[in-house]
Amino acid sequence: DTVRKRPFKVSATETISHKALDADIYSAIPTEKVDGTCCYVTTYKDQPYLWARLDRKPNKQEDFKPAAECWIPAKEIEQMNGNPEPDENGHIPGWVPVEKNNKRYCWHSSVVNYEFEIALVLKHHPDDSGLLEISAVPLSDLLEQTLELIGTNISGNPYGLGSKKHPLHLLIPHGAFQIRNLPSLKHNRLLSWFEGCKEGKIEGIVWHCSDGCLIKVHRHHLGLCWPIPDTYMNSRPVIINMNLNKCDSAFNIKCLFNHFSKIDNQKFARLKDIIFDV
Repeated sequence: DTVRKRPFKVSATETISHKALDADIYSAIPTEKVDGTCCYVTTYKDQPYLWARLDRKPNKQEDFKPAAECWIPAKEIEQMNGNPEPDENGHIPGWVPVEKNNKRYCWHSSVVNYEFEIALVLKHHPDDSGLLEISAVPLSDLLEQTLELIGTNISGNPYGLGSKKHPLHLLIPHGAFQIRNLPSLKHNRLLSWFEGCKEGKIEGIVWHCSDGCLIKVHRHHLGLCWPIPDTYMNSRPVIINMNLNKCDSAFNIKCLFNHFSKIDNQKFARLKDIIFDV
């Protein structure tokens, strides 16, 4: 994301940074970097709520107008005399609650239902690591987690999900897709892995270190293209497991939960093959 927004190019070098070594990257858990927009689940109005990423710039007055009373800074932001400090780019990363009728966050709100307190989540099937699963997860199970929202109208839709007529969006918990057979941490080995195997058809790698530090490598850092035509994620088999019998009839006919409940228990050869019969 940073490469896309900044005028300069970030490149990976042959040596591992001191930051990565200090965080013990060699024993860290490598996971797929997912290309979407960051979200957070925490309490709002006394119930679990989805929050959208909203960075603020203190010198821009409009940043602090509409959502000032609801906006909260991200946890990692340093505070000075009780006030959040801007990062090196002059931004204060933070979150704003996704209200049901807020048009700005309509794609965010399509993946949550506050009446039943559930969210549409994509992750590994619990009994088969080769299979993905789309399920309705209680928002309370996601409290204090960050997730990535992906889909038709997010980040240029690199995973080819849904269509303009029938948009499809999903939440993926950060760190959900662990990488099993990553080569050694050498520039040329990683480059070959990204270019030469199906598991390498991803946007990047995020190493989750034991001290909470996150170390990231994007394909762009290695001079490789992104997006790419067929990603590892969108070519994997997926099963729908909604288990929503008690509330099926209460959903809006156009909502994603209703569409998914109609194809409950169906299996698709590839994630990108999901099409709603509307």
